[in-house]
Amino acid sequence: MTATAVDVHEVSKKFRLYHERNQSLKSAIMRGRRSVHEDFWALKDVSFEVPEGSTFGLIGSNGSGKSTLLKCLARIYTPEKGTITARGKLAALLEVGSGFHPELSGRENVFLNGSILGMSRKEITRKFDEIVEFSGVEQFIDQPVKNYSSGMYVRLGFSVAINVEPEILVVDEVLAVGDADFQEKCRQKFVEFKQQGRTVILVSHAMGQVKDMCDHAAWLSHGELVSVGEAGPTIDAYLASLSHPS
Repeated sequence: MTATAVDVHEVSKKFRLYHERNQSLKSAIMRGRRSVHEDFWALKDVSFEVPEGSTFGLIGSNGSGKSTLLKCLARIYTPEKGTITARGKLAALLEVGSGFHPELSGRENVFLNGSILGMSRKEITRKFDEIVEFSGVEQFIDQPVKNYSSGMYVRLGFSVAINVEPEILVVDEVLAVGDADFQEKCRQKFVEFKQQGRTVILVSHAMGQVKDMCDHAAWLSHGELVSVGEAGPTIDAYLASLSHPS
């Protein structure tokens, strides 16, 4: 039996949607200081297990809850209900430039981002050349990252995250940015991770890539889990639902 890297158990997450915020002291007094809002459940009782050493895809249309779930996995959000148990060191790359300071150079941000992800300065120094080479931004490494393109941001962020050598890597749409060469480097890195027994959880709208790279997938719709299982059949069922919506 395969061990479980991540156990998502009955996870629910809500946000408050404000219809009318109090714009002034007068409006606050008139309304009794209460803003009008409703609860929006982005995730509702989602449960599944991610096998250790697998590449696991989260799929679904925009607004299905995929990115919210990834942020729960990365402990950026705390669920209202349920638990997430990760067995091993987890590194997350969720948004373009997350963890980067725009005024600092690429070099400075490698050290900043690496330390945020738990690497020591000595460790970052040892891996610095490898990080920069993988990212392909060598000639811009001493430029402020505010001058980087979104592709350069992602390549450098991804390169730092994989060099943390996590047991579990959580990635949001990283392959959507960057050229074909970089996407192929990412794919090869995921293969390498799998060979080393590491686990990758990724969100992507590119179903061909998910089918090619992932062993298993979970399909979310409106915050609920529709199905989870082998990537191929799960993706086929999801695509069929888009062609023939119920």
